[in-house]
Amino acid sequence: MSGPMPIRLLVVDDEPIALAAHADYVRRLDGFEVAATAGGMGAALAVLNDPATPPIQLVLLDMNLTDGHGLDLLRRIHGLGLVPDVVAITAVQEIQVVRSAIALGITAYLIKPFTFAAFREKLESYRGYHYALADRSHTSQDALDRALSTLRPSGKLQLPKGMLPETLGAVADWLRAQGAPASATEAAAGLAMSRVTARRYLDHLVETGSAAKAPRHGSPGRPELEYRWLRR
Repeated sequence: MSGPMPIRLLVVDDEPIALAAHADYVRRLDGFEVAATAGGMGAALAVLNDPATPPIQLVLLDMNLTDGHGLDLLRRIHGLGLVPDVVAITAVQEIQVVRSAIALGITAYLIKPFTFAAFREKLESYRGYHYALADRSHTSQDALDRALSTLRPSGKLQLPKGMLPETLGAVADWLRAQGAPASATEAAAGLAMSRVTARRYLDHLVETGSAAKAPRHGSPGRPELEYRWLRR
């Protein structure tokens, strides 16, 4: 069965080699789909404005473009009422550009050159943030804090009251090892814990972007939720 819809992504860079490399990096990660690539501001706006194209949810944006600056594209995006999130991927290190990009709402800023591990960390952090807020019309302070915390993966996240890091690690390791979606009932049996406890820890993995959940169809009675590990 399928998990959550992948995050539709637009890669913008005027260097063809970098453009292809970044798109390839994205394809190596779970939970993302390269919807389009663009070699400049005009091409990017054409994709974002195309009514036949499903909405882009994340833009990977270089700042130095042949037909404009990344900051100009950010302003155009806001001016057109478009709402994709943006991660800057650029060699530009000037503080004023960084400050302006933050003021214009970028989610993260990754300076070239970088390793695939650094790229993966930024996008996996964004994925956790995106899924934590997906399908919500309202949120609570606790849920919002957890979502925003995923954008800072190197910091220590305090677990909800009553949850133990050792148990969370055991549940995460078990789900990762399954290689296929599994239910809370199956997790409880495999980990020798109650179904309620297993589901609580599994839901926490979903909230922090490490896992996804969806109804399991095809079984008699009420559909049971199943969980799928996302991180590699």
